[in-house]
Amino acid sequence: MKYLQQGGFQNNPLMRLTLGLALVLLAGFWVSNLALYFAHMNLDPASVVTYYRGDETRFMAPRSAESLLEVTHMHLPMFALVLLLLTHLLVFAPTHNAKKAALIILSFVSALLMEAAGWLTRFANPGFAWLKVIAFVVFQLLLGGLVVGLALLIARGPRQHKRH
Repeated sequence: MKYLQQGGFQNNPLMRLTLGLALVLLAGFWVSNLALYFAHMNLDPASVVTYYRGDETRFMAPRSAESLLEVTHMHLPMFALVLLLLTHLLVFAPTHNAKKAALIILSFVSALLMEAAGWLTRFANPGFAWLKVIAFVVFQLLLGGLVVGLALLIARGPRQHKRH
């Protein structure tokens, strides 16, 4: 933990290796998340409505509450752990705290809204499909940005400490 608190992870090659390899796997998670979304829907809210509410003309059944529950059951802890790791590292990035706080809040809120929007589209109103698309785009941009930004921070190498 001291490596993270003091930015020492940049001075420890094994810590940088571990974090770098974790980011490689998280980049794969990001790509597969995009691929899964686009395998079922696109950025047109109508495709989201069709996916969740079904389409009789195409013989597509609506998503059941049980199937949504299974997806939500896996997504919530996965998103929580991924964002915990990435935003925890973000805390130690050399940028303003207000910017870090905004990125942290927006990351978690977009993940939660993305998950909730599927339920809302299916069971409340098809108009929530816009929320699904917007939350998905925001989440993906933030996730990709965090992975790339933190990879650059780790790749930058040891910090040069200023002497007072």
